[in-house]
Amino acid sequence: MAPKGEPTAQEAYDELCAYTLSRGDAEFIHQNVVDAHTAQRADESTRPMAVAFALVGLYLHVEKDWTGRQVQVAHMSLAGGKRAWPSLLLPAERGSMTAVEVMRAPEGPERDRAIHAWCRSVWGSFVENRSAVVDLLTKRGVLWHDGRRA
Repeated sequence: MAPKGEPTAQEAYDELCAYTLSRGDAEFIHQNVVDAHTAQRADESTRPMAVAFALVGLYLHVEKDWTGRQVQVAHMSLAGGKRAWPSLLLPAERGSMTAVEVMRAPEGPERDRAIHAWCRSVWGSFVENRSAVVDLLTKRGVLWHDGRRA
């Protein structure tokens, strides 16, 4: 339960989504928010595809410096056809930041930096899945074997 006056994680996420969707920015930072939230809140009932997409997005954003728009395109290329998704580990700890901390940052560049810090925090907790994510992206032609974009 959130402290009195503090939004819950879900309320903060909803506010953050409204903020990022209203921006209409070319980088589409909203995608980064969705990926961080999905990974952070995933559990055994979360569809494997959702976990895979979230970790793909975080990897591409944090390690490859892809924008949310570029990640969105990667998601679209991965979505075609029926596929088996890799089994990915769900760590107990999911990063030191949440949407609540992100929403404490003032709108604009400071909040954007907080979103990126949140993504780094969440990805850092899932790093054991890095090789599975890279393998998925390579096999599906999103990245070449040397890690460059296809």
